[in-house]
Amino acid sequence: MTTHTHRTHRSGWLRAAVLGANDGLLSISSLLLGVAAANVSHESLIVTGFAGLIGGALSMGAGEYVSVSSQADIEQADLDIERHALRHEYDAEHAELRDIYIERGVAPELASQVAQQLMEKDALGAHARDDIGITDALSARPLQAAAASSLSFMAGGLIPLGTSLIAPTNFLISTTAAISLFFLAILGALAAYSGGASVLRGASRVFFWGSLVLTFTTAAGKIFGITI
Repeated sequence: MTTHTHRTHRSGWLRAAVLGANDGLLSISSLLLGVAAANVSHESLIVTGFAGLIGGALSMGAGEYVSVSSQADIEQADLDIERHALRHEYDAEHAELRDIYIERGVAPELASQVAQQLMEKDALGAHARDDIGITDALSARPLQAAAASSLSFMAGGLIPLGTSLIAPTNFLISTTAAISLFFLAILGALAAYSGGASVLRGASRVFFWGSLVLTFTTAAGKIFGITI
């Protein structure tokens, strides 16, 4: 028997984790480079990095929770509509499910039988899956998404922050930028690999945009450091 590995069931938490790690790495590294370019003291730089790390992790988690909770509310509202329809318009709901299967290529008589059998077992589940598009794998999980987003942001942000702690002062900007871009490329490659996409394309895309962000923030720090 041929088996296939599907990745859709990981899309919710994987998306939040990848976005969180990317944001953490890029946000904290660009923050540190911008502040370092303004010629502040090393102590002030580290305090800024820690504040950015904590604030960013908490805001990412809160934002993800609110966003996914809104999605969960919409899903619940749609399920409530289906529950009401199944209680009061069962025959119409059966016909609706039958027509969905017919449109997918199932013969009318067989589609009617399939719809009937599925509804006898789990009417709401059948309509949630085939009418609305809600499945257990893709349903919204606010707490899971928030935790993944917050923890991954912190994990990503610790890389440039840790680098800035040990890097020589004269080479702090170049070392932090190089390490951050290296890990950004790795993260992009891992994300692409996990999703079954091109590893080279994923790494190159993240590396390019990361380089652009770090360049602009460093330049902004130098400009403001001179004028203020």
